[in-house]
Parts: sequence; structure tokens; C-alpha cells
Amino acid sequence: MSVRVPLLDLKAQYETIRDEIRSAVERVLESQNFILGPEVASLECEVAKYSQCKFGIGVSSGTDALLVALMAIGVKTGDEVITTPYSFFATAGVIARMGAVPIFADIEPETFNIDPNKIEPKISSRTRALIPVHLFGRMARMDAIMEVANRHGIRVIEDAAQAIGSECRGHRAGSMGHLGCFSFYPTKNLGGFGDGGMVTTNDEGLADRVRMLRVHGYRTKYRNAAIGGNFRLDEIQAAILRVKLKYLDRWTDARRRNAALYRDLLPAAVSAPEDDPEGRHIYNQFVIRYKRRDELMKWINDRAIGSEIYYPVPLHLQECFNSLGGKRGDFPESERASNETLALPIYPELKKEMLAHVAATIREFEARSR
Repeated sequence: MSVRVPLLDLKAQYETIRDEIRSAVERVLESQNFILGPEVASLECEVAKYSQCKFGIGVSSGTDALLVALMAIGVKTGDEVITTPYSFFATAGVIARMGAVPIFADIEPETFNIDPNKIEPKISSRTRALIPVHLFGRMARMDAIMEVANRHGIRVIEDAAQAIGSECRGHRAGSMGHLGCFSFYPTKNLGGFGDGGMVTTNDEGLADRVRMLRVHGYRTKYRNAAIGGNFRLDEIQAAILRVKLKYLDRWTDARRRNAALYRDLLPAAVSAPEDDPEGRHIYNQFVIRYKRRDELMKWINDRAIGSEIYYPVPLHLQECFNSLGGKRGDFPESERASNETLALPIYPELKKEMLAHVAATIREFEARSR
């Protein structure tokens, strides 16, 4: 059976909303208002409401959302920020850019998220913040994380770049920490046609500070109260995202159906991600574990099935962090995940027969490997 199954097909999604997207972009072009106008303001309100937050502040990317969040809480040179070593580079990169020190705590093998039980031993007198990551669309155990953070007076910034609409015990991603950070990179469940991001919070003071910092630190033009940056979300991206936000729950439901179908069809030797029994997993990625991951990846890629390894080198082993003294064996679960995990196609427009073909191809590999 010759079936091409890409890891992601953005064209298939665009075909379903083309007219609405073009109308939204045309609306902005006719207005000639491109920066921090009514589209951004409306998107901020809509994403904040969707995420169960009082405030949303549109920014230029998910990375800049994390960076400006750290700036807003006053992280400075020499401070320590605890996070996971199994994440996209930006999570730790923004900490280093602030002159602070990333301090890593290992992950839970079942969820790929930071293990709340590993956080407290990492806290020191220099700990200023904690960045849990809701990886692949499943929220970290925020109740336990916030209990530790509150007991020690530590600010929590949720890296929810992959998790818009995910839930933990009825609470949405971005609403439980002091600040939440989202990415609208095109591959995300809510993706724009370029870079974009959002910071959410229920703290009015923090919201005001993030708003100020995203425009070079001023509230009144040419009167700079702080040193900020150019972290603005543009109107065209906001208009596009407003169209797509209306469909997000429908697309999430499709991802969740695809995940359930995979669990039914994949062989027992493949460890598939489980749904969150206490929340809502949105499956930005469907990441399996398999001992012979690299061989399996080659097998399915040779048969025109897309896949990706997230993330092959954990952060404590990245060359740029050599000065931190990390070595193999420091974080065994993160290292094991880096060696065993593989993302399969999960996008909403994935047809049932295409998904079944992916599962059958994996079953064939497993049968030949016995």
C-alpha cells in the first residue's frame, strides 16, 4: 500500500478556512493598522477567556513570551530558575539570556513533564522562579508544583507553548502559575502564519508590567520606565489566529480521537501516551516510546510516513550549557526519553485510513523484528 502520511499537513487545514483567513487579512490590509491594533486587543481578550485568565498580552513569539515573563518578575544575573532538561531549547535558553542559571529537575516517565517530587531538592537561596513545561499538550501536575512553589515563595511561569486548551483538574494551561506563556508558531494547535505568542496572567500588576516591557519599557511614548524590548504581536497574525481560535476545540477533539485510535491499533511493544485521567490532553504531538526507536523511524520514513524526534539531546547535555557541569546519568528519565521517543502524525485532518496505515506499518516492523 503506497500512502504518503506527512507528520503535519498545514495545507489540509488551510483549505477548510481559506476564505475566512483571506477576509481577515484583507480587513487588516484595508485598515493599514499593523501593530498593536484592534485585532491584537480582541485576540488578547479571547485567548485570556479561553485560558481561564483575566489578562492576555500578545507578544512576538513563544520564546519572547518566556523571556518577557522572566523580565516581569525581576529575574536577574545570578538567580536560579528551575526547569526540566527535556524540552525545546527556548525553555532554558531564556533563563541563560537573563544571566540566570538553569537548574534542572528530572521528568516523570509517564507524562514527560517535570516531576514535582524532584523540585524541592533543587531549591536554594538563589532560586527565583520555576518553569514547568506542559510538554506535547499534557499539563504538568500543577497542584503539586504550586504547593512547593508557594511554600518557598517562588514565582511560577508555565511554559504552555504546546498546550493551549489543555487542562489539569478543571484548570486550563496558563491559568495556574503566576504567568503563562504560549506559542503561535505554525505547527502549534493554534498556529499563525509566522511567529507569535501570548502571555497570560490573573495578576493585574504583572499584566501591566508585561505590556510595558513588550514596547521597550514605556507606558507613555518616549517615556521609558524600564528597559524592555520589541516583543509586539502584529495585527495580521492576530487576525488569522482569531479565525483559527473558533475551530480550536473541534481540532482538539479530532486530535484526541486520533490518539485513542492509535492506542487501539498500535502493537503492545509500543508505549503510547495515555490520556490524562485528571485533565485534558490536547496532543500537540503524539509521542511513543520504543526501544529500537531509530530503526523504527527509518522503517516508517522509508515508507513515506513522517515522524520526528523531540528532543534527541536533553538540555543538560547541550554544548552551550557545558559550564553547568551536566553529564550523562544526571537525569536518567530525560535521557531515556531522548533515546526512546518518536512523534507520529496526529493532526486533526489526518484521515482514519492514513492513521490505520501508520499503525499497520509499525505492526509490520514489530512482527519482522521478533
